[in-house]
Amino acid sequence: MILDIVIIAFLMGIAIALILLEIFLLPGITFAGIGGTLFAIGGVIYAYTIGTTAGHITLIVSAITFGGAFAWLLRSKSFNKVALHTDIDSKVTSTRELDIHPGDEGLTLSRLAPIGKASIHGLTVEAKSTGEFIDENTPIRVLRVDGYNVLVTKKDENIIHS
Repeated sequence: MILDIVIIAFLMGIAIALILLEIFLLPGITFAGIGGTLFAIGGVIYAYTIGTTAGHITLIVSAITFGGAFAWLLRSKSFNKVALHTDIDSKVTSTRELDIHPGDEGLTLSRLAPIGKASIHGLTVEAKSTGEFIDENTPIRVLRVDGYNVLVTKKDENIIHS
């Protein structure tokens, strides 16, 4: 009987540790989460093979232990060393706010394939070509400004308004 209790405690302890590791430290579904689930299922099944009372006690004690450990880890400052504490207070600026208009000219800073960086009025913006690839350091002309997109074409090409 004592050996059964030790086996159940071992299986459930490993299960709880692996599941908490999965929740707090490992992103996505990993072997820790899968292993923790398998250990938990194995521990509960083993407890129920001993008897219904042992199975119920195992479920209740492991749920309370897991809940307590989960709450303690949430409240403790042990994860402050790995947590991100940076506040992001910037905003995305619309190209309409940058005073860029159709017909303005600029220069590509990177290859537009079909999206890349361009300099228009000395401002670096994300530019989108009309479907063609435009090499770096190529003069461009703005065709249209839509929200966050600046549609451009090579400067020497005819402007097609749409």
